[in-house]
Amino acid sequence: MIIRKAVIPAAGLGTRFLPATKSMPKEMLPIVDTPAVHFVVKEAIEAGIDDIIIITGRGKRAIEDYFDESPELEMHLEKKGKKEQLEMVREISQMVNIHYIRQKEPKGLPDAILRAEKHVGDEPFAVLLGDDIIKGSPPCIKQLIDVFEKYGSTVLAAQKVPLVEISKYGSIKGKLVEDRVYLVEDIVEKPKPEEAPSNVASVGRYVFTPTIFDCIRATPVGLNDELQIADSLSILREKENIYAFEFIGRRYDIGDKFGYIEAIIDFSLENKEIGDKVRDYLSKLIRD
Repeated sequence: MIIRKAVIPAAGLGTRFLPATKSMPKEMLPIVDTPAVHFVVKEAIEAGIDDIIIITGRGKRAIEDYFDESPELEMHLEKKGKKEQLEMVREISQMVNIHYIRQKEPKGLPDAILRAEKHVGDEPFAVLLGDDIIKGSPPCIKQLIDVFEKYGSTVLAAQKVPLVEISKYGSIKGKLVEDRVYLVEDIVEKPKPEEAPSNVASVGRYVFTPTIFDCIRATPVGLNDELQIADSLSILREKENIYAFEFIGRRYDIGDKFGYIEAIIDFSLENKEIGDKVRDYLSKLIRD
């Protein structure tokens, strides 16, 4: 079945980036000159997805404004003869069909996914977390879709991480069934390194069957009075096989301050306008 719908949860409070996120959604934090959420939406589009649901919350209106038309700005750019910038602004508002659903309070990732149930219906769908920017060819979510089409069951994006960092993730216990593909036997949410079943981590991309919705409803409230995706997946595993795919690409965890800086540096170096200047500046810092 062709996957045409994607859910992007964007209702989190972004407390790790306070005070900036007191007035700005963390998904709108710029990577050079482009908001983080733009890269996530673009990844979905490049994977052939044409219907996107963004789960928002209070204080997230800037996301909707970003993907909306901006008549005043377009008129100003047209009047000033700034054709290139005008085309760029218009392209953003025409990227894809985007819907917005409010999550009234942050209750965890599973609850955010559940908000999209009526829109998704009985189709399989993708979930892309805004905290992760992943550069890959083909796009990471397309790699997962390809695995889904082969096995017909839920697929998680996986990445090997240093064992000392596994406490930030869900640790996957799985059986390797082919190159980079694991049949998931268990997921332990944010374990201590000595208690983790592996250093294979579940990261922010998923392809779900609609069965996940009933599993979320059956998920008990966990840590911090929130639903945990590992608990929902444990329930789902009793109903269908779950696979994890070790994607090919470069992931930036922009929910982490250092990961955010890594993304800014790498994207700056690739930027045609400032790349050479940034490279010269970094070389100077190293020399000094």
